[in-house]
Amino acid sequence: MPNLENLRKQAKQYLKWHRGRYHPVAAEIRAVLPRFQTFDDNEVLEAEFKLADAQELVARQMGFESWQALKSGALTMTAQQNPAVDRPQVHSTVAQLFVADITSACDFYTEKLGFVVDFVYGDPPFYGQVSRDNAILALRLVCEPVFVGDIREREHLLSAILNVETSDEIKQLFLSFQGAGVPFHQSLRTEPWGARNFIVLDPDGNLILFAGPAD
Repeated sequence: MPNLENLRKQAKQYLKWHRGRYHPVAAEIRAVLPRFQTFDDNEVLEAEFKLADAQELVARQMGFESWQALKSGALTMTAQQNPAVDRPQVHSTVAQLFVADITSACDFYTEKLGFVVDFVYGDPPFYGQVSRDNAILALRLVCEPVFVGDIREREHLLSAILNVETSDEIKQLFLSFQGAGVPFHQSLRTEPWGARNFIVLDPDGNLILFAGPAD
């Protein structure tokens, strides 16, 4: 419901247009107010048209029979409490990786990193999704280089960050990946800020950071 004061101003504007013989307003008056329905434009503009008429015009445009009904409706809606709405909760984050071959990317993430394929789409596939526990990675086929040269490795541009909860888990994860022959951009190390992490390099040059707490 628009502000009542704005509707009053709108009614006054209609009255001003009528007095100024602004022809487009004649069609609106004729279409909305029953007593003007048989008038042509000139007859509408020559007829008596008061502020009350303009207010009725606005009210009917809003779906009310009269200005008084509109005011009552506006007051009722203003008096009502807005219903309590729970704050929307974001439940997951999906990192999107650019790859040159969906099938090869799926093979790497399932065979080397322990993910499962949620789906692949297209024939041939151009989109897919893999997941491990609560981590989700979307795979998007791109047939041209996305980054210039070796900027990703030089600038350590991460494509995704995956976290575990304990120091034992990050150690076990690193050792299991190492045993599977996974290529690393960065080996397991403890950072100055207290995290312990390593970075995997996938076949498409995506850098995936695995992080957990230090001992």
